[in-house]
Amino acid sequence: MDNTAPHRHRMLLITYSAQGHINPALEFAKRLTRRRIDVTFVTSLSAYRRIGKTPMLPHVSFASFSDGYDDGFKQGDDINHFMSELERRGSQAIKDMIVAGAEQGQPFTCIVYSILLPWVATVARSLHLPAVLLWIQPAIVFALYYYYNYGYHDIIQSVYDDPLATIQLPGLPLLTARDLPSFFGSSDAYEFALPIFRRQFELLEQETNPMIVINTFDELEHNALRAISKFHLIPIGPLIPSEASSRCDLFQSTTSYIDWLNSKPKGSVIYVSSGSISTLSKHQNEEIARGLLSCGRPFLWVIRDIEEVNTLSCREELEGLGKIVSWCSQIEVLSRPATGCFLTHCGWNSTLESLVCGVPVVVFPQWSDQGTNAKIIQDMSETGVRLEVGMDGVVKREEIKRCLELVMGDSKKGEEIRRNVVKWKELAKGATAHGGSSYSNFKAFVDQVCP
Repeated sequence: MDNTAPHRHRMLLITYSAQGHINPALEFAKRLTRRRIDVTFVTSLSAYRRIGKTPMLPHVSFASFSDGYDDGFKQGDDINHFMSELERRGSQAIKDMIVAGAEQGQPFTCIVYSILLPWVATVARSLHLPAVLLWIQPAIVFALYYYYNYGYHDIIQSVYDDPLATIQLPGLPLLTARDLPSFFGSSDAYEFALPIFRRQFELLEQETNPMIVINTFDELEHNALRAISKFHLIPIGPLIPSEASSRCDLFQSTTSYIDWLNSKPKGSVIYVSSGSISTLSKHQNEEIARGLLSCGRPFLWVIRDIEEVNTLSCREELEGLGKIVSWCSQIEVLSRPATGCFLTHCGWNSTLESLVCGVPVVVFPQWSDQGTNAKIIQDMSETGVRLEVGMDGVVKREEIKRCLELVMGDSKKGEEIRRNVVKWKELAKGATAHGGSSYSNFKAFVDQVCP
């Protein structure tokens, strides 16, 4: 054994089981290993099984625990029972891992946990281990959840009574109801999340110097990062691979779509994806299909349930113009020269990936933080446009065509968006490059927790 080798710290990183949580957490783990830190990456058994073949990453090991829903949470399951079991079983599993590491002479230096898992901080405190929150949404959303729970609840709720009303909160841009996280809406089916976020803030306030690293970068959210003065948010994003080929995808598939993309002219293809959770109605898919056909441009459309393709009335026409797949490597698609536009649900990972890859977007937010992310895209970075939803909750084919043509066409607005895309691509990449804002923040963070 080489006794002169530098000591490597160990971190335990636990993330919620959704793909949108796992991807940035995994990239965070990879960056930690470059700073001589060994990472044990933990998620629930259902997510671990979906990963399939465990990625081979130097100095990253993988572990899982049963949350009682080993086949995954399904529609109709009791969400409150699920979250309760996740906490009960997860707390014990994490405690056992920490104790075992110490007994084996390989103690963990600290534990990092993503959102929706505040109980991890409680476990860490009980074992006198530092805990770090990995906030995987934008800083504006962090501030909004804080304001909602501390002093601005009634003001925020009041905007839902008037669609034209605006709200100005300290350090944040002017917002309307559609720009707010959907969990604030009283009719939202996922209202379970609000108490979890409140508990998160209560735990953070109990800490002397809470550590919060956030998947954003200073150039994009300078004011929002400083909106809540009592918390020091450390922007270390975008947490996506600098090179598409270095991405460790969780759900493997064929890559025939890459050959298809490579055969298309530069900037000609519309990429369409609504993420890993949201499910669009049959009616909405039909409108998207008709909107794509009316544009007449080649497209790559991700529809997770391929049976839904059979319900489209214009399937043969679609297959003649574009390509429909059940899965693809999004960062790989966005990195291809042929990709000229991204029609997206506007999840935060997708938002950051579009910025890093320099792809204009048409945004169609569905829930959670996506409405706020759409605000960032349309009004702050000005790298895309937002679809207008009809009175029946459906975006019509004419609106889809209008926005796609606006972004990809020769209009003054389209040219402006494409110029902005180039600017933000350089800013996003520069943030994580050597000497960039996020690079420096990440180095300082590691020096603090692993002296």
